[in-house]
Amino acid sequence: MTKAPWITIIGLGEDGPDGLPPASHKALAAAEVIMAPRRHLSLLDETTARLIEWPVPFSDGIGLLASLRGQNVVVLASGDPFWFGAGSVIAREFEAGEWRCLPAPSTFSRAASHMGWAIDQTICLGLHAAPLTRLRPYLAPHLQLVVFLRDGDAVHALAQYLQGEGFGESELTVMEALGGPREKCTPLRADDMQPRTFQHPVCVAVKPKGAGAVMPVAAGLPDAFFDTDGVMTKRPVRAVTLSSLAPKPGELLWDIGGGSGSIGIEWLLAHQACRAISVEPRADRVGLIEHNAAALGVDRLRVVHGEAPDVLTGLPSPDAVFIGGGLSAEMMDALEGLLPVGTRVVANAVTLEAERLLAETHARKGGELLRIDVSTAQPLGAKTAWKPSYPLVQWSGVR
Repeated sequence: MTKAPWITIIGLGEDGPDGLPPASHKALAAAEVIMAPRRHLSLLDETTARLIEWPVPFSDGIGLLASLRGQNVVVLASGDPFWFGAGSVIAREFEAGEWRCLPAPSTFSRAASHMGWAIDQTICLGLHAAPLTRLRPYLAPHLQLVVFLRDGDAVHALAQYLQGEGFGESELTVMEALGGPREKCTPLRADDMQPRTFQHPVCVAVKPKGAGAVMPVAAGLPDAFFDTDGVMTKRPVRAVTLSSLAPKPGELLWDIGGGSGSIGIEWLLAHQACRAISVEPRADRVGLIEHNAAALGVDRLRVVHGEAPDVLTGLPSPDAVFIGGGLSAEMMDALEGLLPVGTRVVANAVTLEAERLLAETHARKGGELLRIDVSTAQPLGAKTAWKPSYPLVQWSGVR
């Protein structure tokens, strides 16, 4: 016989229980314990249930919730608990039969409705616990965004960030306590943020405008998007390399010899579910990679400081590997023993010794061998001539 769930996750709006459907009212009336952040508890009507404030950090509350097993527990969350909310964390920690969810309209739904925007055509970002740089790939004049922020001060930080990226003309609508008696919506421009106070909870609708650089969605970002000490796979070669690596949603890349991090970063930009680990032996470049990843909105890039192949043991198995630095016979032999069958491998070489190694690898293992010659037009006196870069040889194959 299946037992009834002992955890009920209820989505609560700023109007408190008044706007809840009958099933949520019934669950609240039957609750022996109610766990919620202080703000949610303050919205409740009088109840006989034991009230427990959810601790900070959020993860500390999971053990406390588990200790209540056997009682009828209601957990209050904001709006739809499975949209940047607590629902997925609880579902991950408890069996499916132990919990149920009764959602309310999310903050994003309320915001889109206020703006008259189709929510399926709106970028929705929860930045209450994430850096504002996550916005960077979406700063384009034809997009519309709804951004959930941690508090009122973050509204000013958002305006400053948009100005710094060249999007100071962006139209903002700051929405406080949507759906409740304190609801307030304020339209303004990012570069015209007068001193004022905004109250939590707060979200902002953003229509990006300005002369800031828009990030292309094709592989091969302009080099100017990256800070570099000179060691970086340049745009034309990077575009070919990403095409050879062929990122797919959810896949993991090992970027060996990260340099400026450009390959790992563009792999992550290909899809939000993509994952990447950049391996870099130089400490100064580790910081550079992390800086570039954060600035371009993919701070989820993991950077491992150390020499490959030594530091590769113990890393999660990749779906693809790029060798941009440190290519050697020892490296190739080590990868042969580390990588699961089916792993895609791409290696670039500019020296004769490295070219010879890739030619031998191609002869033994097959795959594809490319020679890439890139020249750019440069002034030559009063005229213009082609200036060639070092030719590059690329081998790609499957383990």
